[in-house]
Amino acid sequence: MAVIDRIWTAGLVIIGDEILSGRTQDRNIAQIALWLNLQGIRLAEVRVVGDTVPAIVEAVNALRARNDYLFTTGGIGPTHDDITVDAIAEALGVPVVVHPRARQMLESYYQSRGGITDARLRMARVPEGADLIENRMSGAPGIRWQNIFIMAGVPHITAMMLDALSGAIEGGKPLLSETIGCWVAESEVADLLRATEKAHEGCQIGSYPFFREGKVGANFVIRSTDAVALGACRADLAARLTEAGRAPIDGGI
Repeated sequence: MAVIDRIWTAGLVIIGDEILSGRTQDRNIAQIALWLNLQGIRLAEVRVVGDTVPAIVEAVNALRARNDYLFTTGGIGPTHDDITVDAIAEALGVPVVVHPRARQMLESYYQSRGGITDARLRMARVPEGADLIENRMSGAPGIRWQNIFIMAGVPHITAMMLDALSGAIEGGKPLLSETIGCWVAESEVADLLRATEKAHEGCQIGSYPFFREGKVGANFVIRSTDAVALGACRADLAARLTEAGRAPIDGGI
């Protein structure tokens, strides 16, 4: 019997009224998804919630229950509406405490920037039992509580926190992909795609239609954790498209 590789998954909760209102466009989903893939972890689901404790608690508990990891972005700054830490602590059933090392980091960072204040000290608050995620940009760290990672909403700060976590969490094999493009309506090759995927265990084929230059086309993305299986599926799909009179274009259109 073939051994099926363990698939590790993560959920992501994007927190912020500004995202829901459209004033701010989220840029964290893509970078977190790409980073997770390099760690051998698949981003399985994303939820966007506003700055309310009940919404955050519900989302955190729902997504952490069915994924190996949970990531959150937003709501860990110094202002009164930064309530992510409080909400996640409530979801976990633990108190909020000031992390001594986080306090030291903030005091050092703000020593030449006006000193520590009550507002700035809010960024040292963590759910009890948490560890810190390094942040070289602003001194305010991210937070790790077991398999939950609480990060900033500012994309370039999030990127630095992800960099600090690289190689530090367990995952499986990275998900590989190859793309074939074709000037064809996806409905015309739906059965062909289904048959090709069925013939190649461990591979998935996604179809992404588009309309360009007055013509209908689609890009077919083949994904697998096995490079050999991926190559075989790509070659088979290209051959089937050719046989059907639809010239495949390697790399997509």
